[in-house]
Amino acid sequence: MNYERLAFTDAIKKLQETHGSRVAYAKMEQGDRTDGLTEAEMGFISSRDSFYLGSIGENGYPYIQHRGGPKGFLVVLDSHTLGMVDFSGNKQYISVGNVLTNPRVSLFLMDYPLRARLKMYARMEIVEIADDPELYRRLTPGDYKYKGERILLFSVEAYSWNCPQHITPRYSVGEIEAAFAERNAYVNRLEEEVMQLRALLKVG
Repeated sequence: MNYERLAFTDAIKKLQETHGSRVAYAKMEQGDRTDGLTEAEMGFISSRDSFYLGSIGENGYPYIQHRGGPKGFLVVLDSHTLGMVDFSGNKQYISVGNVLTNPRVSLFLMDYPLRARLKMYARMEIVEIADDPELYRRLTPGDYKYKGERILLFSVEAYSWNCPQHITPRYSVGEIEAAFAERNAYVNRLEEEVMQLRALLKVG
């Protein structure tokens, strides 16, 4: 499904016309899209350690929740389906409750160092762990400490990549440590050599 075809309502199209962007976006609406996720999207999703989940409540208000875990906790099951274990949290159950009355959700995945973002429209389904223990095992993160409450499945209906404009690069502690690992190792070797030279001078 073409993401723009879903996203651009009549009100949005009128705004685009007013501000001069309608012609360009109309072409995007007519463009052909790959049926399902490609290797690029699958790889991007599998390397994420967090994403944002948007849902709509019975009162009509949207709710956005941050979801996090180890890299790959959001699993690509096939080119149209994602799945994850719903970790126990503060037990507000806003997102899960919203989906009981409206399964339509939006996923927003960020890569801050690369200034890349992938947005998706999907339908979310709740599966009890006892109803599909084999799927639960497939979605279980390796050594991550958590308590699983249920399984969340996302049937992807459309997706689109955003431009990097206005994304400020941010890095996790792990990414910073990896980036400086070689330099730190070099500094450690120099410090050891200095200590050895000082020891030799004392002996002399």
